Amino acid sequence: MSIPEFLLEVSIVIIAVVSLLTNLSVLLCFVQSSDLRAHVPGIFMINLSLSNILLSIINMPATFLGVVSGANPLGDLFCHVVSFAETFITSNAMLSMAALSMDRWIAVVFPLRYSSKMRYRDAFLIVAYSWLHSLIFSLTQLMMNWGGYSYTYASCTVHLDLDQVSQLGIYATFTALFHGGSFALCLLVLCFAYLKVLRVAKSHCKRIDVITVQTLLLLVDIHPSVKERCLAQRKKRKQRATKKICVFIGSFILCFSPYVITRLVELLPSVRIPRYWGIATKCLFYAKASSDPFVYCLLRQQYRKVLVSIISRVVGKDHYLLSVTSASSTFDTTDDSCLARIT
Repeated sequence: MSIPEFLLEVSIVIIAVVSLLTNLSVLLCFVQSSDLRAHVPGIFMINLSLSNILLSIINMPATFLGVVSGANPLGDLFCHVVSFAETFITSNAMLSMAALSMDRWIAVVFPLRYSSKMRYRDAFLIVAYSWLHSLIFSLTQLMMNWGGYSYTYASCTVHLDLDQVSQLGIYATFTALFHGGSFALCLLVLCFAYLKVLRVAKSHCKRIDVITVQTLLLLVDIHPSVKERCLAQRKKRKQRATKKICVFIGSFILCFSPYVITRLVELLPSVRIPRYWGIATKCLFYAKASSDPFVYCLLRQQYRKVLVSIISRVVGKDHYLLSVTSASSTFDTTDDSCLARIT
């Protein structure tokens, strides 16, 4: 085993474990908190977390086994199933991210009409479209028998065998439509929605700045340290909004674009993709599933409070059981010593 293969195997294991634990934590937060379930975007987040969990328990282990063995580790039938699942899951996850961005755009740009524009029925319709959209591409791939083991990516994915070269034109059209209808479409929606949100946030910051400056001018006797603190908070507000938007869009581009570009470039007959590069882009593609819970949920105060309460309850029960066990053992030893003294 070479060093690059070992590093790739370790990376896949770490990404799979982190993705599984963090996305399960998100679902656990929704199960335990009625406040989180009351929000409409929670439906999109649950859909995204379920997709990431399926990717962690189906596709990532299959890729790990493919890297270790250097061949198809599952057999043709199971490899077709895993390939079908990958196409459906990845498309559904991307569309869920686009839905979350549109929800934020409506909430920020139309705050007074949000409850009428984004209802539970609308959210379920969007999720239904996401499933239908993803199912069309995955079923097309299955019917055309384009799913199989790819040595370049060491995984069961969309793949054209050597005996199917005559279908290269149709396969190239399908690949372009699939990535255009998932990656490109979602990237366009993310950029449109979050840049609109950023513009509105900056305009709100300017209004707050005007009020702050006017207040500081009126308060002549205010201490200089208080003025400096207000000005520093003004800068932080601007930077915070920009950082969040950069994380949302930047993580999407960083994790998905190398893999998507590689899949499009390999359609050229004269291009051969190096195996290590293909597996590395696949790992980066999987890394998005482990970063989504942090980007969208776990770093927010609402989710942190729920997680802390869950952990405190679990730790409290352990302490309680430990104290009961120690107390009972103490009583048992006390009784034994008393009996020994009596006898």
